[in-house]
Amino acid sequence: MAEAIYVGRLLVATPLLDDPNFRRSVVLVLEHDEDGGTLGVVINRPSEVAVTQVLPSWDPLVTGPPVLFEGGPVQTDSALALAAVLSGEEPLGWRRLQGRSTMSRLGTVDLDAPPEILAGEISQMRIFAGYAGWTGGQLQAELEEGAWYVVDSEPGDTFNSDPGALWRNVLRRQQGDLALVATFPEDPQQN
Repeated sequence: MAEAIYVGRLLVATPLLDDPNFRRSVVLVLEHDEDGGTLGVVINRPSEVAVTQVLPSWDPLVTGPPVLFEGGPVQTDSALALAAVLSGEEPLGWRRLQGRSTMSRLGTVDLDAPPEILAGEISQMRIFAGYAGWTGGQLQAELEEGAWYVVDSEPGDTFNSDPGALWRNVLRRQQGDLALVATFPEDPQQN
């Protein structure tokens, strides 16, 4: 039986997924509709591009590392920002993710809004170039092929200070045999 997909859950690439866009990626689900498809961002791929190079006015609000993250292969020339708010209120320029209660302080940022209106309202923020998207039924087919694990997220995942270790760390905290996958070598032929 496949795990339920909903906003706030993580899609963790299995070792079988060798697509370079998603190899060892961790995707936070931002939108999901069984018929309409799924949208998310890869949260463990910092790029080499500094936020100051692309969106300098937002740089002071970004949680380290202060770079754009590679959110996925779709519309890589556009930016999407996620931020956690300090209170349960919904400040101007921020829209709450419509998911489980654990996601109540996480939302998207309107990057066309002046950063000053959110400066005192958010505690953490990341900006992603592009996103990951699946049409209706496409993600389900990939799940059936064994390309993804669907697991719960934890509050620190989205703004993890060591995004390069997130794939292993997310798997390591799972129950049973799934935790063993964290030890899977980068290149199984070198084993």
